[in-house]
Order: sequence, then C-alpha cells, then structure tokens
Amino acid sequence: MLHICHPFHGAILNHRHGRQTPQGLTIEVKGTAPLGVAVTVNGVPARRDGEAFLAKITIDRFENTITAIAQGVQGAAEHKIKVIWDKNSVKRFRFSIDDNIFFLQDLVKNKPKSLFDNLYLKQLKKLHDDFGVKFTLNLFFKSHDSDFDLTCVPDTWKSQFSDQSDWMRLTWHAYCEFPDRPYQYASAEKVGKDFDLIQGEINRFAGADAWAPPTIVHWGELLPSAYKALVSRGVRALSGYFSKQELRYAVSYGLDEARCAYLENHDAMMDFDSGLVFSRTDIIFNSTPKVNVIPKLAPLMDDPRNAEYMDLLTHEQYFWPFYRNYVPDHSERIATGLRLLVENGYVPVWQHEGFLGVEPCA
Repeated sequence: MLHICHPFHGAILNHRHGRQTPQGLTIEVKGTAPLGVAVTVNGVPARRDGEAFLAKITIDRFENTITAIAQGVQGAAEHKIKVIWDKNSVKRFRFSIDDNIFFLQDLVKNKPKSLFDNLYLKQLKKLHDDFGVKFTLNLFFKSHDSDFDLTCVPDTWKSQFSDQSDWMRLTWHAYCEFPDRPYQYASAEKVGKDFDLIQGEINRFAGADAWAPPTIVHWGELLPSAYKALVSRGVRALSGYFSKQELRYAVSYGLDEARCAYLENHDAMMDFDSGLVFSRTDIIFNSTPKVNVIPKLAPLMDDPRNAEYMDLLTHEQYFWPFYRNYVPDHSERIATGLRLLVENGYVPVWQHEGFLGVEPCA
C-alpha cells in the first residue's frame, strides 16, 4: 500500500525541517510502497529501499500538496497530504492565562483608580515590563460561588484596558468554571452564544481594543461540529495538552488519536477541514515547581519539532492568597521561564495574529 509517512498530514514546517531559501523549503518525503514499483513525489523520482521510498522536494507556498504516485504492472496508486510552510518563522512565545474572574471581582470590590493597584494585574505588569510578555486573559462570564458576573463590571477602567492592549487582552473562556468540560458535547449554537455573551461584556467594560479571539476553550474539549462556531467568529488557533492520560488524550478538542499522538511531540498542526491550527501547550506554570521550569523548557528549545513556538499557560486563581491552592512563588516560576526564553532569543507574540504570531507567506 502506498503511504506517505513523513511529513505528517497537517505538519507545520519551517527552516528547522529542511533547507530554506527565499524561494522555498527543501524537505525529505518518506513513505512506503509495494516492492518493484516506481514512485514519484510531486514529479520527483523517489529512491527505493525495500518497501521504503524517499524523495527530496521543495515546497514554495503557505499550503502545499504533496502527491506520491506509485506506478507498476498492476496499475497506479496515489496518496496525497497537505503541509504548511511557516516561511517567516522565528523563535517566539505566547502566554495565556485561564480561568479569570477573581481580578474583576477585586476591581469591583475595591474600586482602585489604577488597574495595577490590583494584586494580580500588578504582577502581570511587572512581568511584562521585565520580559515584554503579552498576556491573553481567558474570562469566565460568572463566578461559580457568588452572584458576580461580568455585567457587574463598570466601564471605569475602559480607557486603561485600551491603553494596555498592546500587551494585555481579554477573551472568552467559558460561561462558568463548573461543571467540568462544559463544551465537550455542546452544540455550535451553545458555544457561539457563550462566546458572544462574553465578547459583548468585554467590549462594554474594556473596549474593542482589549478583545482578542480566544485560543483556549475551558477544559479543551469540543466537538468538531462546533469548530465552525469559533472559526466564524475569527478563531484561527486553539491550544491544548494532547497528552495521553489513561485511555484517552486530555484537552484535545475531539481530535482523533493519530493527530493527538502527533501533537504530543510537535509544536502544532493544521486541521485543513476547519482551518484551525492546534498548538500544544508546553508548560503550565501553576503545576510546575520553580526548580522544574528550566528542565521542562530547555529540552524543547533543542528539539526541532518543538523549538520554534513556545505555548505558555497558567491559571489566575493560583496568584491569589485566599485561594485554597495558592502558589506563593507563582510569579517567580513564570519569570524563570520567561527569562530563559528571552535570553535565548525568543520574542513575544499574539497567537491569534497572522500565523501563530508571524506573517504567513503567500
């Protein structure tokens, strides 16, 4: 059976995966085919070694179709895949914070003149000032243990949110923290309704400049039939864990096992049917002790499959001393990771802009 094994269908390829020039990226295509048949890949004759074949081809556009054709006495067979050329890729990182609601409750309760009199936002501002990091704050609509919801937030700080929107943006995460996995079996209509609800409130109290398309769904579980609700609202990339836990892959957006297994060991992958890019989260700071931050990130920086794009995550609640699982050195953990990346040439980006933060090629 003719089959292209490498690259993977949906692979995102950059200068680390071949020889790149302004005109294209030359890569190796590997696969298997029946013995004794001639194989070409995009018209290039492949070298055979038993059932294996290998050909070097050049891809020269953002979306590229790779076609292998096997021709033998019994006829011809064809296998096609598609890959992305991330031509303008640079070492970059993005930072997302899940489960935000406490800081808004605190603002409403204490009514500070400045956003950065807030304990949480003050820490984020320092991290930004020190490392240039850009934060996307993923919001719940309501608190799970009180009557507080986003309609309670006045527009008192609207101009301040707008002024800080070059490095801090707000977006939809879920209606509420509980129940767990709220969108695992939700309809596209339900997803869209909650999305619109939170976007409307953010626009009201923080302004349109402070809004960013979401990049993480609460618990990362979603039916593929609901992707359209996000894509139609401007979502182009979603982050998840894609890690095998017992019998299933966690935080994996309903992707099949083969693609989850690929993402477990690669930065990202394109789903051509929906147009969504799926990115694997590289570290969760609230669950990574400070001493383990560098050992977690450093090997990824040396791995061509994972080195170009660092997807960083934490959760708001662990910043707050009143929270039962408060992490006293939360900011220090984050600073340790950011320092490592910045000192090694990584730059901050918004995941939702361009193609994972860089300009896509034509």
